[in-house]
Amino acid sequence: MQDKVSPTPLPGSAKAHCDLATRRALFASELRSEEGMAPHEHPPHDHQDHSDVPNDLALRVKALESLLVEKGLVDPAAIDAVVEFYEHRVGPRNGARVVARAWTDQAYKVRLLADATAAIAEMGYSGGQGEHMVVIENTPKIHNLVVCTLCSCYPWPVLGLPPTWYKSTAYRSRAVIDPRGVMAEIGHVPGDDVEVRVWDSTAEIRYLVLPERPPGTEHLTEDQLADIVTRDSMIGIARVVAP
Repeated sequence: MQDKVSPTPLPGSAKAHCDLATRRALFASELRSEEGMAPHEHPPHDHQDHSDVPNDLALRVKALESLLVEKGLVDPAAIDAVVEFYEHRVGPRNGARVVARAWTDQAYKVRLLADATAAIAEMGYSGGQGEHMVVIENTPKIHNLVVCTLCSCYPWPVLGLPPTWYKSTAYRSRAVIDPRGVMAEIGHVPGDDVEVRVWDSTAEIRYLVLPERPPGTEHLTEDQLADIVTRDSMIGIARVVAP
């Protein structure tokens, strides 16, 4: 399928890594924006423009961090641990367990597709930014992609912190106009016979993609299956690959 817009690289994607100082700044910003918000309120920052991070942001963050470390007010290792925890272990790991359970338990899958919020809560995952969940299933003929065109709505309880590229103007605009082109940059290109559906998250609804289980994984346990499920596959930007 021909791209309809000029291919702009996605900042923060798998091919453009955001440095640690910038991730710290983004993490701190997310925490500040969520502080004091009621469960159904939409954080004020969500409808601001999440364009590419300014080039000097990392330098300013590093300078501020150096000053705080020098005064003994901040432990860099502690910050790194928290960022790592939310970015790669708490959130995505939770969602991966939900996916693995759906792959191995048909009854749970039925409940998940019928009432995702309740089914996810069965596994102990709930809270802010995950009060109203909808799970959409990929099939051999349908591939789903999630975006938030207005802001950065994201299911924190199952995916953790949103990646930088998810909040960028490039992704938010191109995911709707040229979803196949966006996915091609990451390395996944659905066949021409596959319908691509784009789901726009809102303040009320958060989406989670149930990716296809890759062939050759019939022998894997539920825990082993969870290990191969990635954050990007649950957004729909990539697919799950057998180990």
